[in-house]
Amino acid sequence: MGFKIETGIKYYPLKVVVYGPEGIGKSTFAAHFPEPLFIDTEGSTRFLNVKRLPRPDSWQELVAMVDEVARTPGVCQTLVIDTIDWAERLCTESVCREGKVKSIEGFGYGKGYVFVKEEFGRLLDKLSALTDRGVTVLLLAHSTIRKFERPDESGAYDRYELKLGGKAGGQVSALVKEWCDMLLFVNYEEMVVEGENKKKKAYGGKRIMHTQHHPAWDAKNRFDLPATMPFEYDGIAFAVEAYKPMPSTEAPAPAPAEEKPEPLADADAMPAELAEFMLKDNVSMVELQQAVEAKGYFPPGTPFSQYPPDFVNQCLIGAWPQVLKVVQECVRVPFK
Repeated sequence: MGFKIETGIKYYPLKVVVYGPEGIGKSTFAAHFPEPLFIDTEGSTRFLNVKRLPRPDSWQELVAMVDEVARTPGVCQTLVIDTIDWAERLCTESVCREGKVKSIEGFGYGKGYVFVKEEFGRLLDKLSALTDRGVTVLLLAHSTIRKFERPDESGAYDRYELKLGGKAGGQVSALVKEWCDMLLFVNYEEMVVEGENKKKKAYGGKRIMHTQHHPAWDAKNRFDLPATMPFEYDGIAFAVEAYKPMPSTEAPAPAPAEEKPEPLADADAMPAELAEFMLKDNVSMVELQQAVEAKGYFPPGTPFSQYPPDFVNQCLIGAWPQVLKVVQECVRVPFK
């Protein structure tokens, strides 16, 4: 057999999603993960002593931040996006802008939501590739309550769900739930007690997290966790920290902006016309590949020599002004 067979448990960085009502402490919970770095889309970490990237102003900037983390070994052990429902707003705005419509409904019945799902799926692919590089990924989200009608007409009840998808029928939500290894729903535990005059009062407020599926919420885990646990990181630390990253021997050494990088790393495979464009506009081979990856044309790490000739001639040489714009707006993002 030409394939290597592996046996036993294989530990790897986890893909975790935590969702719940606003103000319950999701960001504080995330701060306990190993060496977290936050992409704070809504400014919820201002009062936490954590590492964070600048708040992204666009979907392209958020994607560029994920790419930058992937290119910077040792910058963090956990990447946190806080929150993905705000990230979905940026994604929707980008799709509308690209499609030159005023709202997602402008594409026609249901089409716009499919475009958003596809674009968001590309981000999840990048995050999966990040876990392959040894980084845990944690996505935070708000919850919403939806009236659920049973197909057998036996009744209806309120159900907590990820605040994603809107009228899209939860397409992005379904994608995220399939993508993750651990889906945790956090909420307040409340007890309703009947007092004098048969008046009912609610007591409690203890924060708990649900780790298993329930008719009233979505949750899952791969570690046989109790169905309900205190909302504390210590309860899942053994699962998150089972993977031990190897110490990185690579030191990030980005070229200073004023230095002119060598653009011809794959000189033998590069047409002279494209090389002239890159030299004239000071675009390196790395930046060109990052621009191609940012647009989702090829997976991260694809060498220039594997780009099809038609793609090079039509999409790079033939549309060089657009390529340069992607480099300037999506690749050369300042990180502090």
